[in-house]
Amino acid sequence: MSDSWDTIADWYADLLRAGSALNDFSRDVLLDQLPEVLSGHHVLDLGCGEGIVTRALAARGAAATGVDPTPRLIEHARAAGTDGPGTVDYRVDDGCVLETVADGSTGWATAGLSLNHVPDLDAALAAVRRVLTRSGSLVFSVPHPCFEAPHAAWTQAGDGTVRRVVGDYLAEGFWRSDNPQAVRRAGNEHRTLSTYLTTLHRHGFAVEAVTEPAPTAQVTARQPQRAGLPPFLVVRARRD
Repeated sequence: MSDSWDTIADWYADLLRAGSALNDFSRDVLLDQLPEVLSGHHVLDLGCGEGIVTRALAARGAAATGVDPTPRLIEHARAAGTDGPGTVDYRVDDGCVLETVADGSTGWATAGLSLNHVPDLDAALAAVRRVLTRSGSLVFSVPHPCFEAPHAAWTQAGDGTVRRVVGDYLAEGFWRSDNPQAVRRAGNEHRTLSTYLTTLHRHGFAVEAVTEPAPTAQVTARQPQRAGLPPFLVVRARRD
Protein backbone atom coordinates (compact mmCIF):
# COMPACT_ATOMS: atom_id res chain seq x y z
CA MET A 1 0.00 0.00 0.00
CA SER A 2 1.34 3.45 -0.91
CA ASP A 3 1.65 6.04 1.82
CA SER A 4 -0.57 9.12 1.86
CA TRP A 5 -0.89 12.10 4.18
CA ASP A 6 -3.57 10.14 6.02
CA THR A 7 -1.17 7.28 6.73
CA ILE A 8 1.84 9.43 7.71
CA ALA A 9 -0.03 12.14 9.67
CA ASP A 10 0.89 10.80 13.13
CA TRP A 11 4.53 10.21 12.11
CA TYR A 12 4.76 13.72 10.64
CA ALA A 13 3.29 15.39 13.71
CA ASP A 14 5.66 13.46 15.98
CA LEU A 15 8.61 14.44 13.77
CA LEU A 16 7.85 18.16 14.08
CA ARG A 17 7.02 18.03 17.78
CA ALA A 18 10.31 16.27 18.49
CA GLY A 19 12.19 19.11 16.78
CA SER A 20 13.05 19.23 13.10
CA ALA A 21 15.75 21.74 12.16
CA LEU A 22 14.80 21.63 8.48
CA ASN A 23 11.10 22.20 9.12
CA ASP A 24 11.84 24.97 11.64
CA PHE A 25 14.03 26.59 8.99
CA SER A 26 11.29 26.32 6.36
CA ARG A 27 8.84 28.01 8.75
CA ASP A 28 11.25 30.82 9.58
CA VAL A 29 12.21 31.69 5.98
CA LEU A 30 8.52 31.85 5.09
CA LEU A 31 7.81 34.18 8.02
CA ASP A 32 10.72 36.40 6.97
CA GLN A 33 8.50 37.58 4.08
CA LEU A 34 5.66 38.73 6.37
CA PRO A 35 5.39 41.68 8.79
CA GLU A 36 6.86 41.09 12.24
CA VAL A 37 3.58 42.25 13.79
CA LEU A 38 0.37 40.84 12.33
CA SER A 39 -2.12 42.18 14.86
CA GLY A 40 -5.29 43.20 13.05
CA HIS A 41 -4.48 40.99 10.05
CA HIS A 42 -6.30 37.89 8.94
CA VAL A 43 -3.92 35.30 7.47
CA LEU A 44 -4.91 32.13 5.65
CA ASP A 45 -2.43 29.25 5.97
CA LEU A 46 -2.92 26.92 3.01
CA GLY A 47 -1.98 23.27 3.61
CA CYS A 48 -1.34 23.98 7.27
CA GLY A 49 -0.56 20.38 8.24
CA GLU A 50 -0.16 20.10 12.00
CA GLY A 51 -0.07 23.89 12.34
CA ILE A 52 3.63 24.75 12.51
CA VAL A 53 3.18 27.96 10.47
CA THR A 54 -0.34 28.76 11.68
CA ARG A 55 0.81 28.87 15.31
CA ALA A 56 3.72 31.14 14.38
CA LEU A 57 1.32 33.53 12.61
CA ALA A 58 -0.86 33.67 15.72
CA ALA A 59 2.26 34.34 17.81
CA ARG A 60 2.71 37.50 15.72
CA GLY A 61 -0.85 38.54 16.54
CA ALA A 62 -2.70 37.33 13.44
CA ALA A 63 -6.18 35.92 13.26
CA ALA A 64 -4.90 32.81 11.50
CA THR A 65 -7.01 30.27 9.64
CA GLY A 66 -5.33 26.98 8.79
CA VAL A 67 -6.81 24.74 6.12
CA ASP A 68 -5.73 21.25 5.15
CA PRO A 69 -7.47 18.36 3.35
CA THR A 70 -6.19 15.75 5.83
CA PRO A 71 -8.53 15.43 8.85
CA ARG A 72 -5.92 13.71 11.02
CA LEU A 73 -3.46 16.59 10.56
CA ILE A 74 -6.17 19.08 11.51
CA GLU A 75 -6.78 17.02 14.65
CA HIS A 76 -3.08 17.35 15.55
CA ALA A 77 -3.17 21.09 14.83
CA ARG A 78 -6.18 21.67 17.06
CA ALA A 79 -4.64 19.59 19.85
CA ALA A 80 -1.48 21.75 19.80
CA GLY A 81 -3.43 24.94 20.51
CA THR A 82 -1.67 28.31 20.50
CA ASP A 83 -0.07 30.70 22.97
CA GLY A 84 -1.45 33.72 21.07
CA PRO A 85 -1.70 36.69 21.25
CA GLY A 86 -3.54 36.01 17.99
CA THR A 87 -6.08 33.28 17.31
CA VAL A 88 -6.21 30.09 15.26
CA ASP A 89 -9.09 28.46 13.43
CA TYR A 90 -8.49 25.13 11.72
CA ARG A 91 -10.67 23.73 8.95
CA VAL A 92 -10.64 20.65 6.75
CA ASP A 93 -10.68 22.13 3.26
CA ASP A 94 -9.20 21.52 -0.18
CA GLY A 95 -6.61 24.14 -1.10
CA CYS A 96 -7.67 23.94 -4.74
CA VAL A 97 -11.20 25.04 -3.78
CA LEU A 98 -11.14 26.82 -0.36
CA GLU A 99 -14.86 26.21 0.00
CA THR A 100 -14.90 27.39 3.65
CA VAL A 101 -13.13 30.71 2.93
CA ALA A 102 -15.08 33.76 1.78
CA ASP A 103 -14.15 35.95 -1.17
CA GLY A 104 -11.81 38.84 -0.34
CA SER A 105 -11.61 37.83 3.32
CA THR A 106 -7.85 37.66 3.94
CA GLY A 107 -4.99 40.10 3.49
CA TRP A 108 -2.25 37.48 3.53
CA ALA A 109 -2.06 33.85 2.48
CA THR A 110 0.80 31.52 3.31
CA ALA A 111 1.60 28.13 1.81
CA GLY A 112 4.55 26.52 3.54
CA LEU A 113 5.69 23.45 1.58
CA SER A 114 2.15 22.80 0.42
CA LEU A 115 1.75 24.01 -3.18
CA ASN A 116 4.10 21.19 -4.15
CA HIS A 117 1.40 18.78 -2.96
CA VAL A 118 -1.62 20.24 -4.75
CA PRO A 119 -2.44 18.41 -7.99
CA ASP A 120 -3.75 21.53 -9.76
CA LEU A 121 -1.61 24.65 -9.30
CA ASP A 122 -3.93 26.74 -11.49
CA ALA A 123 -6.92 25.88 -9.32
CA ALA A 124 -5.02 26.59 -6.10
CA LEU A 125 -3.81 30.01 -7.24
CA ALA A 126 -7.26 30.91 -8.57
CA ALA A 127 -8.73 29.99 -5.18
CA VAL A 128 -6.09 32.02 -3.31
CA ARG A 129 -6.68 35.04 -5.55
CA ARG A 130 -10.41 34.81 -4.88
CA VAL A 131 -10.05 34.90 -1.09
CA LEU A 132 -7.39 37.63 -0.97
CA THR A 133 -8.26 41.29 -0.59
CA ARG A 134 -7.49 43.50 -3.59
CA SER A 135 -4.03 44.31 -2.24
CA GLY A 136 -3.47 40.97 -0.54
CA SER A 137 -0.31 38.88 -0.86
CA LEU A 138 0.65 35.22 -1.07
CA VAL A 139 3.89 33.93 0.45
CA PHE A 140 4.82 30.35 -0.33
CA SER A 141 7.74 27.98 -0.06
CA VAL A 142 8.42 24.78 -1.97
CA PRO A 143 11.32 22.33 -1.96
CA HIS A 144 13.82 23.94 -4.30
CA PRO A 145 12.79 22.62 -7.74
CA CYS A 146 16.37 22.48 -9.01
CA PHE A 147 17.80 20.38 -6.19
CA GLU A 148 14.76 18.41 -5.03
CA ALA A 149 13.62 17.15 -8.44
CA PRO A 150 12.58 13.52 -8.92
CA HIS A 151 15.49 11.10 -8.48
CA ALA A 152 17.88 13.70 -7.07
CA ALA A 153 20.43 12.04 -4.80
CA TRP A 154 23.58 12.54 -2.76
CA THR A 155 26.91 11.15 -3.93
CA GLN A 156 30.46 11.20 -2.62
CA ALA A 157 32.92 13.05 -4.86
CA GLY A 158 36.54 12.02 -5.38
CA ASP A 159 37.72 14.56 -2.80
CA GLY A 160 35.50 12.98 -0.16
CA THR A 161 32.87 15.72 -0.16
CA VAL A 162 29.20 14.87 -0.55
CA ARG A 163 27.58 16.47 -3.58
CA ARG A 164 24.02 16.74 -4.86
CA VAL A 165 23.16 14.92 -8.06
CA VAL A 166 20.43 16.89 -9.82
CA GLY A 167 17.42 14.77 -10.74
CA ASP A 168 14.95 14.88 -13.61
CA TYR A 169 14.33 18.60 -13.41
CA LEU A 170 12.16 18.86 -16.53
CA ALA A 171 10.02 15.85 -15.62
CA GLU A 172 7.05 17.68 -14.16
CA GLY A 173 4.30 15.75 -12.43
CA PHE A 174 3.57 13.48 -9.51
CA TRP A 175 6.32 11.38 -8.01
CA ARG A 176 6.87 9.49 -4.78
CA SER A 177 10.07 9.10 -2.76
CA ASP A 178 11.18 5.58 -1.90
CA ASN A 179 12.83 6.83 1.31
CA PRO A 180 10.76 5.41 4.19
CA GLN A 181 11.68 8.41 6.37
CA ALA A 182 10.91 11.10 3.80
CA VAL A 183 7.76 13.23 3.80
CA ARG A 184 7.57 12.85 0.04
CA ARG A 185 6.90 9.14 0.33
CA ALA A 186 3.30 10.44 0.50
CA GLY A 187 3.78 11.98 -2.95
CA ASN A 188 4.88 15.30 -4.38
CA GLU A 189 4.11 17.38 -7.49
CA HIS A 190 7.34 18.48 -9.12
CA ARG A 191 7.22 21.73 -11.10
CA THR A 192 9.95 23.85 -12.62
CA LEU A 193 10.78 27.37 -11.49
CA SER A 194 9.29 28.77 -14.68
CA THR A 195 6.01 26.94 -14.09
CA TYR A 196 5.59 28.46 -10.64
CA LEU A 197 6.41 31.98 -11.84
CA THR A 198 4.42 31.94 -15.06
CA THR A 199 1.39 30.44 -13.32
CA LEU A 200 1.50 33.24 -10.76
CA HIS A 201 1.58 35.77 -13.60
CA ARG A 202 -1.30 34.05 -15.40
CA HIS A 203 -3.49 34.40 -12.31
CA GLY A 204 -2.78 38.08 -11.81
CA PHE A 205 -0.03 38.01 -9.20
CA ALA A 206 2.94 40.38 -9.27
CA VAL A 207 6.09 38.75 -7.89
CA GLU A 208 7.69 40.97 -5.24
CA ALA A 209 10.42 38.73 -3.83
CA VAL A 210 12.14 35.46 -4.68
CA THR A 211 14.63 34.05 -2.18
CA GLU A 212 16.79 30.92 -1.94
CA PRO A 213 17.85 30.97 1.72
CA ALA A 214 21.08 29.27 2.72
CA PRO A 215 20.59 26.58 5.37
CA THR A 216 21.23 27.52 8.97
CA ALA A 217 23.96 26.10 11.18
CA GLN A 218 21.27 24.01 12.90
CA VAL A 219 20.31 22.42 9.58
CA THR A 220 23.87 21.69 8.47
CA ALA A 221 24.75 20.30 11.90
CA ARG A 222 22.13 17.62 11.30
CA GLN A 223 22.71 17.29 7.56
CA PRO A 224 26.23 18.55 6.69
CA GLN A 225 25.75 17.71 3.00
CA ARG A 226 23.22 20.54 2.71
CA ALA A 227 25.84 23.27 3.24
CA GLY A 228 26.02 25.49 0.17
CA LEU A 229 22.65 24.49 -1.32
CA PRO A 230 19.27 26.20 -0.72
CA PRO A 231 16.75 23.52 0.27
CA PHE A 232 13.78 25.79 -0.41
CA LEU A 233 12.49 28.39 -2.83
CA VAL A 234 10.44 31.18 -1.22
CA VAL A 235 8.23 33.57 -3.20
CA ARG A 236 6.14 36.58 -2.18
CA ALA A 237 3.56 37.73 -4.74
CA ARG A 238 0.91 40.47 -4.56
CA ARG A 239 -2.59 40.22 -6.02
CA ASP A 240 -2.19 42.67 -8.90
